Amino acid sequence: MPSPIKLRRLAGLLLALAGAAQAQGLTELYQAARGFDATYLSARALAESAPYRAAQSKALNRPNVALAGSATRTDGSVSNGAFDRSRDANTKQLALNARQPLFNRANDATIAQAEQSLQASLAELQVAEQDLLVRVAQAYFDVLGAQDTLTTTRASKQAIAEQLASAKRNFEVGTATITDTREAQARFDLATAQEIAADNDLRTKRNALDQLVGRSGVEPLPLRQPVRLPQELAPERIEPWLEASRTQHPQVQRAQAALEIARLETDKARAGALPTVELVGAVSRSNSNGASVVGTSSDGTTQTRSIGVQLNLPLYAGGSIQNRVEETLRLEERARNDLEAAQRAVALQTRQLWSAVLSGRAQVGALEAAESSSRLALEATQLGYRVGVRVNLDVLNAQTQLYTTQRDLARARYDLLVGALKMRQAAGLLEPGDLQPVEGMLGAQ
Repeated sequence: MPSPIKLRRLAGLLLALAGAAQAQGLTELYQAARGFDATYLSARALAESAPYRAAQSKALNRPNVALAGSATRTDGSVSNGAFDRSRDANTKQLALNARQPLFNRANDATIAQAEQSLQASLAELQVAEQDLLVRVAQAYFDVLGAQDTLTTTRASKQAIAEQLASAKRNFEVGTATITDTREAQARFDLATAQEIAADNDLRTKRNALDQLVGRSGVEPLPLRQPVRLPQELAPERIEPWLEASRTQHPQVQRAQAALEIARLETDKARAGALPTVELVGAVSRSNSNGASVVGTSSDGTTQTRSIGVQLNLPLYAGGSIQNRVEETLRLEERARNDLEAAQRAVALQTRQLWSAVLSGRAQVGALEAAESSSRLALEATQLGYRVGVRVNLDVLNAQTQLYTTQRDLARARYDLLVGALKMRQAAGLLEPGDLQPVEGMLGAQ
């Protein structure tokens, strides 16, 4: 029969394997969010409706055929004093009317506007996809960051508890003062409060991630240990990214489409002074029976066919056409300025996030060095405390410094990874495939 120690080890191994099996990666959670997040699904539904809206406008240059029919019965009579004569009549009519635009510049501009609106809708969907990707990554690493904060807080509390017990023992044997005990007790109480806050923050972050992906009890995969962040998180030169952002960023593309729509609106306004030409045709059949006048009958069937070209040339519209043109020219200038503002905004944001990623990478390196130094400082302080050259407060301060540095280092790593994704988003280059390098750094401990 296995010993209790072996059984406990086996149970721990099974729990660890079960946790690793249930843990979910960043890409998996992003795919789950694409099918659950209401904001993204709303944007996708709007984009999917755009092709149908564009197809509606194409009907303006296609034939328009209508079938019209009527059936009429007329009851009447004629009286001349000596006799009465009935004048009842039944009439049935069926007509087929057709129109085919031959020349209509306003319709052409409307169709072109619909195509630009379609491009703007696709850009809107791309914005929503990039936003969802960043939101999932942010929520994912927020949970990991909260977990690390809780872990370091508990480790700090445990270390303080050991130091508190040591201070109490030393006070009992008379080798330390009550001050050491009170200092350690104060630090322990503070660590307890910090643990409660960290635990609550972790619950909040977990709930936010669960709501975003539509699952409960999501367990994100942590960064593999030892953590090795790639050096190519940020490009060495930002200029190529700035050039790409001026044309490829979805917000710029949306503003460009808005400018084209404004230009076409000016063309449409000018088309109000141009003639329109249509090919028109009609086929009708009329059947009637009954007396139309006294003594005569109108029974019979009449068929007619017609085809022709119809011209409509506006001569005077009270000045509305010219005023409409002037209005659209001003709106076109506004759209041009909006495009320039969008290009400047994405360029500025790209520069800012590029600098933030470079700074974050340097910060991670500095905190890694600080963690190593803090660990050595704690060991030296503990040794000094044991030989009597350091006091209890020195040990507490060294412990606090180490765990604070570890917490800040974990947070800086997560911020760096999310910042790299945000930088690609700012340049308009973020794609779901950009999660793969980050995914490669995740795994079970």
